Amino acid sequence: MNYKNFPMVPRVIFGRGSFNQLNEILTPKRLNINAPFIYLVDDVFKNNSWLTSRIQLSYDDKIIFISSKEEPKTSQVDELVEDIILLTKERPSGVIGIGGGTLLDLAKAVAIMLTNEGEAKDYQGWDLVKNEGIYHVGIPTISGTGAEVSRTTVLTGPHKKLGINSDFTPFDQVVLDSELTKDVPVDQWFYTGMDCYIHCVESLNGTYLNAFSKSYGDMALDLCKEIFLSDDLSEVESQEKLMMASWHGGMSIVYSQVGVAHAMSYGLSYLLGTKHGIGNCIVFDQLEEFYPEGVKLFKQMKEKHNIELPVGLCANLSDEELNIMIDISLSLEPLWENALGENWQKTITREKLRALYQKM
Repeated sequence: MNYKNFPMVPRVIFGRGSFNQLNEILTPKRLNINAPFIYLVDDVFKNNSWLTSRIQLSYDDKIIFISSKEEPKTSQVDELVEDIILLTKERPSGVIGIGGGTLLDLAKAVAIMLTNEGEAKDYQGWDLVKNEGIYHVGIPTISGTGAEVSRTTVLTGPHKKLGINSDFTPFDQVVLDSELTKDVPVDQWFYTGMDCYIHCVESLNGTYLNAFSKSYGDMALDLCKEIFLSDDLSEVESQEKLMMASWHGGMSIVYSQVGVAHAMSYGLSYLLGTKHGIGNCIVFDQLEEFYPEGVKLFKQMKEKHNIELPVGLCANLSDEELNIMIDISLSLEPLWENALGENWQKTITREKLRALYQKM
């Protein structure tokens, strides 16, 4: 048996207000005065001085505000890398992503593409990256995606939606400050939190499951149940626990994989641009056959927080469009194998996927 030797995030700081220590964390990592830090920040914070005033710019440091309304694309990564090369005198000292999964994935991908030739789409897959990326820091402002701890950066390319999965992808430093999540709208909080919940359900019910994944998945699942079903937590406790659930949920798939919901939501995202969190919810809502207990609990959480999911997304799609989604979904073989075992193709046919998509 040849076991995979996975890297983890080597440094993490946790605590409310820890964002204030960012400057002292970064200063020793500056290579020289011509090698700036590049901050990729969700543009929802563009006029939010509560956050931006605490980013201390020196020399040629730059903040680039980026919309997270769309899922990150390989072409977007290539454009950012080109802009950064043109903007800077030397290779940057580091890239700092501040935002949700979209911004964190962009920061990871940009850090990798600044040291690897070609285009981002060339690296979509497993272990294709040759060179270590530049120093990169992740600072989540919403909890649930697990992007702060994962070894992938999920991108929509010209032909597929797939991560750059590599040992060079994880952040060198993560700052977990739950105070940064205080203004997240309820529906967004729910959808992104459910990304974490669904990670756990898919990991814990998968054929790849082992004690490493199970220990993290169990912790994250218990935290999700407490956060989304109990009435006993203060707002601060809820924010801190969801931040840790996201971390553990991300860790639970390091030695495992996600499953049916992620495989199908990638299809929705690629064709319709559906955001990852809400896409997972729309798909998971229809998956009683695969995850009966998980879906039952999900529906309880949805009802408790008065969440109405969009309906009819696939109602007017052509055969060609449905086939594109089915192709994207079927291409994610490790996810299906984790969900259903080596003979998954006996259960999952094109007709089966078409029928499921048409329910959404």
